[in-house]
Amino acid sequence: MPEIYLDNSATTRPLEAVIELMQQIYRSAYGNPSSLHAKGVEAERLLKEARARLASLLNSREDEIIFTSGGTESNNQAIKGAALRHRRRGNHIITTAIEHPSVLNSCRYLESLGFKVTYLPVDSAGYIDLGELQRLVGEQTVLVTLAHVNSEIGTIQPLREIGAIIKERNPATLFHVDGVQSFGKLPVDLAQWQADLFSFSSHKIHGPKGVGALWVKRKTLLQPLLHGGDQEGTLRPGTENVPGIAGFGLAAVMAAENMAASAAAVRELKQLLYRELVQAGLEVELNGPPLAEGSPYIINLSFRGVMAETLLHALEGEGVFASSGSACHSRRPEPSHVLQAIGVKQEGLTGALRFSFSRFNTTAEVAAASAVTAKAVRELFNTAR
Repeated sequence: MPEIYLDNSATTRPLEAVIELMQQIYRSAYGNPSSLHAKGVEAERLLKEARARLASLLNSREDEIIFTSGGTESNNQAIKGAALRHRRRGNHIITTAIEHPSVLNSCRYLESLGFKVTYLPVDSAGYIDLGELQRLVGEQTVLVTLAHVNSEIGTIQPLREIGAIIKERNPATLFHVDGVQSFGKLPVDLAQWQADLFSFSSHKIHGPKGVGALWVKRKTLLQPLLHGGDQEGTLRPGTENVPGIAGFGLAAVMAAENMAASAAAVRELKQLLYRELVQAGLEVELNGPPLAEGSPYIINLSFRGVMAETLLHALEGEGVFASSGSACHSRRPEPSHVLQAIGVKQEGLTGALRFSFSRFNTTAEVAAASAVTAKAVRELFNTAR
């Protein structure tokens, strides 16, 4: 059976057009954007073109786009840069218990420097309590940071309401959104959210790895984490990755072209997978928000009586690739902190898999993956008895 890749929240297959563009740049447009000669001017033009593409998609200014090495660096720069730059104004940070490791570990680092961090609990669907947020934002709150879409269970936080609460309680509090799992897949409205910082990444939308960006609202000041030249407004010094950045820009434009239609088609695939597994008679539980509410691209399921790692290997043996959680910590034996936070019991924790889709997955692929999964679960369950 041909390979069926359902781990698109971890990374995506690069588009052929992106690969071809990058190869062309590596071969002929390899100059340093800071150089004054023709090769440098050509590289600078490619850099500006990619920046303009991303700015257009975000309805922002071009000088608000800062290129980074990926979502993790963008989150680190946003969180640490905001907290350290505005420390005199306050030392309180608010995040949630279900954030990506790059967010949680940045916050823990700041705690070691004396910052007070509040980790908001979430309900069984992964949503924060808006009333609790309203109660907690105060004069000392320098930053609120959370994800638009959770990478493990697909919860979509109500950012319009969250942003309104933050700015009403303290207009000076900065609002950072981790948009790595939503950019290029779901609508992004930075003005409506009243956001100040927005992280996003290339390899989640069929672009190259090693490239990301941070949108920094005009007049928002951050402390740089790196020191060197004046590239990226001094926030990200060093010679820019022009081939990767150009590939990112192209991938973003292509993702935006049919975003609504792609999301609708992918939601049908998600519903098909769940329906087929339930109809197969499996004891399967949906972790996170209801099917109709969460991101169409992510579904997290617990299979009773089987171990997730064993099931993953069984699926891989049949050419189906899924995941047991966030790729940034899925190799660790500890249960998912996200599933623990939403109250999944021990048996559900050990048997949880994440299937994540792309706009290139097909109905035939998902139907085949459902059949393979049902067969593997039955065999493993019978072996364990």
